[in-house]
Amino acid sequence: MFSVDFMINILGIISFLTIILLVITLFFKIEQMKTLQASFNKVKKQLDEMDEQAKLIMRTDLELNKTQEELDKKISGLYALQKLSRSIASTLEESQIFNMVDPARLAELGFEKACAFLWDDAQKRFLPQINIGFLAEEIEAIKNLVRAEKDKFLALIKSEKTFSSLSGLDPVLREKIKATGKVRAFVISPIMPKEGESGFLCVGTEDPDFFINEGDEELITILANQLGQTIENARLFEKTWRAQQDLEKKVEERTHELSRLLDEVKAISKRKTDFISSVSHELRTPLTSIKGYAAILLAEKLGKLPPEIRERLEKINRHSDELVHLVNDLLDIARIESGRMLMKKEPQELKELVATVEDLLGVQLKQKQIRFEADIPAEAQKILADRSQLERVFINLIGNACKFTPEKGRIGVAARKTDGSVQVDITDTGCGIPEEALGAIFEEFYRVDNAINQELKGTGLGLALVKHIVEAHGGKIWVKSSTGAGSTFSFTIPSG
Repeated sequence: MFSVDFMINILGIISFLTIILLVITLFFKIEQMKTLQASFNKVKKQLDEMDEQAKLIMRTDLELNKTQEELDKKISGLYALQKLSRSIASTLEESQIFNMVDPARLAELGFEKACAFLWDDAQKRFLPQINIGFLAEEIEAIKNLVRAEKDKFLALIKSEKTFSSLSGLDPVLREKIKATGKVRAFVISPIMPKEGESGFLCVGTEDPDFFINEGDEELITILANQLGQTIENARLFEKTWRAQQDLEKKVEERTHELSRLLDEVKAISKRKTDFISSVSHELRTPLTSIKGYAAILLAEKLGKLPPEIRERLEKINRHSDELVHLVNDLLDIARIESGRMLMKKEPQELKELVATVEDLLGVQLKQKQIRFEADIPAEAQKILADRSQLERVFINLIGNACKFTPEKGRIGVAARKTDGSVQVDITDTGCGIPEEALGAIFEEFYRVDNAINQELKGTGLGLALVKHIVEAHGGKIWVKSSTGAGSTFSFTIPSG
C-alpha cells in the first residue's frame, strides 16, 4: 500500500504538471487570440475600405447622374436654341424679328418669361420689343423700372457681358428685377448689332426648383447674339434695298434722259444727213457745169489754148473730179445712214473680187514696188455681198495701205471662215497708227496727224464709208495697229 506522503507527492507532481499544461494551453490560446484579433482587424480594415469605396461609388454615381442631367439639359437647350435661332433668322424685317421668339422653345430652355428692349437714340429711351409670360401690370412695372434705371441698363449694354440673378449684377438692381418681374431667377444679356441702336434681352422663371448655372447664361448669350445678328442683317438688307431702289430710280431717270438725248442725237443725225444729202445734190449741178465747160475748153472747141491756160484748166478739171468723188461719198454715207441705200447681196467669189481690186490698183503698187499677197482658202471663197459696194471697201482699205506703206513694202489680204461669216484681214508694213487715234479712225472727216497725211490731200471720208458699208452688210470692222509696226484692218462679211 502506498503511503500518504507518496500519494501527496504524486498529487503534487500531477498538479504541477497540470498547471504547466494549463499555462502552455493559455499561452497558445493567447497567441491564437492575437492571431484572430489581427485577422479581425484586417477584415475590419478591408470592410472599412469597402465601405469607403461603396460611398465613393455612390457619390460618383450621384455626380454622374447630375452631370448626365446637366448634359441632357444642355443638349435639350441647344436643340431648342437651334430652333429658336432658325426661326429668328427666317425674317429680314426688323419689326418681325422679336415676334419669331417662340415661347414653347424658350420654355425648353427653362424660362417661361421674357422681355426685350432696344435703345432709341432719337427719343433717348428704351422701347419694348417683346413680352412673353408677363402680365400687363408686370410688363408695365418693368417698363417703368427700365425708364427709371436707364443709365444702369445702358452701362450693362456697354459692358457687353451677360449677367444673372446668380452673380455679377448690382444687388439693388437684381432685387428690383426680381420683384418687378415676379421672377425667382433671371438672365439678362445685351443685344448688340454692329450698326444702329443696341438693347438687351431678359429671361426669367418662377420655378423654385430651377437653378441657373453658367450653361444657362451661355445659352441666353447665344440667343441675344443671334437676335443682334439678325437685326444687323435686317438693317443691312433694308439699307441695300433702299440703295437698290434709289439706284433703280436713278437708272430709270438716267435712262429717260439718255433716251431723250438719243432722240435728239437721232434728230441731229437726221438733220445732218438731210443737210449733207441736200448740199451734195446742190453741189452736183455747178460741178457738172464747171467740169463740162472745162472739158469743152480743154478740147479747144472754142479756140487754141495757151499752155498756161491749159495747165490751169487741167487743175480745174482734176479738182472737179475730186469734188465729185467727195460729193458721191457724202451722198452714199447719207443714203446708208438714212436706210435709202439697199445692199444687193448676191453670191460672190472673194478671190475674184480681190483680184479685180488688185488689177485696179496695180499701177500704184508697181510704182512703189509693193509686194501684194492674197491668201484666200477655198472654204472662205463664197460670200454674200453687194459687189460694187464691197469693191469700194477693198479699194479704200488697200488704197490706204498702199499710201502709207513705204517702197518695197508688203500688203497682204487673208480670209478665214468664222461662224456664218468670212473674216478678211488686210495687213500692211506701213507707218502704223498712233494708239490715241484708233478710237476715232472710222469717224467722218477724221485724218491721222502724220507726215504722209500732211503731204497728201484727203477728205477723211474713206474709212467712215467703209464702216457704213460693212455694217450695212451685217458685219463689223476693227483695226489693230501701233506706230512704226504697220496696221491690220479686219472686217466680217456674210458667207455665201
